[in-house]
Amino acid sequence: MTPNAATPVAVVTGASSGIGAELAKLFAADGHAVVLVARRAAELNALADAIAATGRPRPHVVVLDLAQPDAVAHLRAALAERGAVAKYLVNNAGFGLLGVATSLDHGEQLAMIDLNVKALTSLSLAFADDLVAQQGGLLNVGSLAGFVPGPGMAVYYATKAYVNSFSEALWRELGPKGVTVTVLCPGPVPTGFQARAGVTVSGLQSLLTVTAAAAATAGYDALMGRRRMVVPGRLAGLVPLLARLLPRRTMIALIASTQIRRLGARGGL
Repeated sequence: MTPNAATPVAVVTGASSGIGAELAKLFAADGHAVVLVARRAAELNALADAIAATGRPRPHVVVLDLAQPDAVAHLRAALAERGAVAKYLVNNAGFGLLGVATSLDHGEQLAMIDLNVKALTSLSLAFADDLVAQQGGLLNVGSLAGFVPGPGMAVYYATKAYVNSFSEALWRELGPKGVTVTVLCPGPVPTGFQARAGVTVSGLQSLLTVTAAAAATAGYDALMGRRRMVVPGRLAGLVPLLARLLPRRTMIALIASTQIRRLGARGGL
């Protein structure tokens, strides 16, 4: 099959649950062919079946660990085998860890960088030419955490600072070529991500919480509306503002006090 005959698709990583699954549903409902990418085959196939049950074409399923060195090549080959070309790419795969950086497992934290930063960058660059050819879009899932330092989740916050910055730069570089680049920056979202990170949400942070469906809708609408960044939630938009207005030392202290409550007996901040 020639590239001109390939089917344009929306590739959604981290699609087995949470924001990724909700984004896949939105793309499918809007008539886009969808490719679901994640490690968990059962969850991906259940989502593909659920989408097919709505009358939409069943998404392709690609079971893949994006942190592996050959992940990008594997995904490109999987698309080629299916006669598909990426028109939209959603980089949603990622995870976090709660704890003092020097106390957490070093290997796990490096794996977080591999997935949250290296894999996202590799995919964004590898598929850029396809997105340009298709005049499509790139949606990277960043976080409110990317606007501030995060003692208690230092590496995670730093990875999201990278995602936010990298995405905004790509917005400027790829925009003139017809590609929309949007970074979605939600606050806490009740998903399996929080369970893996060991995070509970309470107090003021609960006011920043949005559902996975709400976050996905905000991201999808922003992408289709050609917006550079979206921060879902009525109060969440105050965080970037406060990060600019308050002294850095004050912001670090505020984040640290929140994380100390989360860590409880595992403290040390």
